[in-house]
Amino acid sequence: MSRRNKAVKRPVPADPRYDSQTVSKFINALMYEGKKSNAERIFYGAMDLIEERTGQPGVTVFKQAVNNVKPALEVKSRRVGGASLQVPVEVRPERRAALAMRWVIDFSRSRTEKTMQERLAAELILASKGEGNSIKKKDDTHRMAEANRAFAHYRW
Repeated sequence: MSRRNKAVKRPVPADPRYDSQTVSKFINALMYEGKKSNAERIFYGAMDLIEERTGQPGVTVFKQAVNNVKPALEVKSRRVGGASLQVPVEVRPERRAALAMRWVIDFSRSRTEKTMQERLAAELILASKGEGNSIKKKDDTHRMAEANRAFAHYRW
């Protein structure tokens, strides 16, 4: 049992343009080396591109994409009798959102479009349609959990 105090969850202030905590958390995850204004410029530019390309409000496409990428199950390593087993566990809601955002950002950064705004917009559009690399990552995670379902009784 840890002797340290529990970390207090601080509320994240909503972003000014969409008044959404999810958007604010995404911008914070997108931020690199403390440059929040750059992250905001990239995100809002991507939202403008999404609105231009799809004809829908950018924030609805964004929220749909994040919901589509959220994983329900993942595997955790557990030592049992000298062997490491991959035990499937359900993902907590906060972690689901955090993983979804991280995967979208990582796969956006690895795309080949010219600017980060274009990369992020393209990945979000694909994810909102249920396609793209971030959706593939979620499916792989679910497939891994499904393959190791025999070890589900080792959950803790």
